[in-house]
Amino acid sequence: LIHFYKRRQVLVTMPFVKIVKNKAYFKRYQVKFRRRREGKTDYYARKRLVIQDKNKYNTPKYRMIVRSSNTDVCCQIAYARLEGDIIICAAYSHELPRYGVKVGLTNYAAAYCTGLLLARRVLHKFKLDSVYEGNTNVDGSMFCVEDQDGGPGAFRACLDVGLARTSTGAKVFAALKGAVDGGLDIPHSEKRFPGYDAESKELNADVHRQHIFGLHVANYMTSLQEEDEEAYKKHFSRFIKNGVTPANIEAMYTKAHAAIRADPAAKKAADKKVTKKRWTAKKIGLEGRQAKVKAAKEEFLNQLEQMKE
Repeated sequence: LIHFYKRRQVLVTMPFVKIVKNKAYFKRYQVKFRRRREGKTDYYARKRLVIQDKNKYNTPKYRMIVRSSNTDVCCQIAYARLEGDIIICAAYSHELPRYGVKVGLTNYAAAYCTGLLLARRVLHKFKLDSVYEGNTNVDGSMFCVEDQDGGPGAFRACLDVGLARTSTGAKVFAALKGAVDGGLDIPHSEKRFPGYDAESKELNADVHRQHIFGLHVANYMTSLQEEDEEAYKKHFSRFIKNGVTPANIEAMYTKAHAAIRADPAAKKAADKKVTKKRWTAKKIGLEGRQAKVKAAKEEFLNQLEQMKE
């Protein structure tokens, strides 16, 4: 590049730049795993969650997988194999209407119920539900499952949050708390539960209990109803339609916890009778085609006879 100034002429040349992306670069380029390219899997974290100790041989290393979308919360117990992950049990928040929770299926309280449902379901599958009851007094405080002496050990799993941001009060920790209260042994601390104060390093169990029973939603419903009636009717239209009020939210979740413990088994979805619309002609088979050709021949011969007459 040459720059011209009024007083003097200055010659500026580009420095030497090595061409990195040449033929040798592309010949040696190795593409990343498909799910990394899609931005779906954190393989740095997955490696540490999946790899089992060599002296434990082929013993499954269980993970509690928690994923949330705009409409659902999914909790699974899985372990890894070369063919892919094997899911041994799953629970979804869209199952909660069976237990009396018909609205708010993605909030903190619903995530807790989903984790509780998963824990009771997997323990029922392995016949451990009577041995490990979990925490029946839900007060929001720290609780850990311990192995019973002279019996089978507690079902142990590690939390797999995927790409979710693990901030304090996140819903993945609601599912974790529900699973732990349901009787699963999941290593964790109280630092990420709502109500934890980083300065005093203590958990306010009452704040956490309010989130578990949806009282933070009830408080917001009350304040919004007082401030703006129209916004309240718009934001909580489904709550109003299903008769859910700030006064009965806690009772709704209390009954749901009891119902989940009473019957955690998954129900098979009812078969839907769907009449499929067909855009092409249905196949009639060889005999049908032969009969069709025979009928066409007879009709053509009859027309010839009529023309002769």
